[in-house]
Amino acid sequence: MPSSTRLSTSVLLTCAAIGVATGVLGGVAGWLTPVVLATAPILYGFILGAHVLPGIIAQELIRRPWVALISHVVAALVASAMAPQWAFRFIGTAILFGGIQEIVAALTRYRVWQAWRFFISALIIGALVAVVVAFAAHLSALAPWAQIVYLAVAVLGPVAWTAAGLGIGAALRRAGVARGAQR
Repeated sequence: MPSSTRLSTSVLLTCAAIGVATGVLGGVAGWLTPVVLATAPILYGFILGAHVLPGIIAQELIRRPWVALISHVVAALVASAMAPQWAFRFIGTAILFGGIQEIVAALTRYRVWQAWRFFISALIIGALVAVVVAFAAHLSALAPWAQIVYLAVAVLGPVAWTAAGLGIGAALRRAGVARGAQR
């Protein structure tokens, strides 16, 4: 395997650390989901959007192939330990979101790391979240204005979390975290 595609121990440990930290957030989001759906369902897309963080932080910090998917899977395992009732959804979301982030990065041959590239994956994920949210929340039962807000939050939730993830990744990069793992 060429050294450019090999993942060092440093890269794997960095992905694991990102996965654990964001997995805790994912577990909290899992416990908040029924409460949000029962009390303020319009915010569900924002809660679901938090699951983009592992891949965004990993790609911004490490800038290598596979780091988004690896970080997402670790995050899903940690979140599943915290909220086991959502285990299959966490794992499915990790594969879907991490896969989308990897595909978008692969389309640029893992050479483009500007913010716009991350936001493309966020918008794709946001569109998927909007579809899921529409089914999960029985959107047709809401007033038209609430449907519009609901869908906007579902699309913009992953975008907002992506912006936060880019900020976290950039701050970690400036702090010198994962120097040995970066390109």
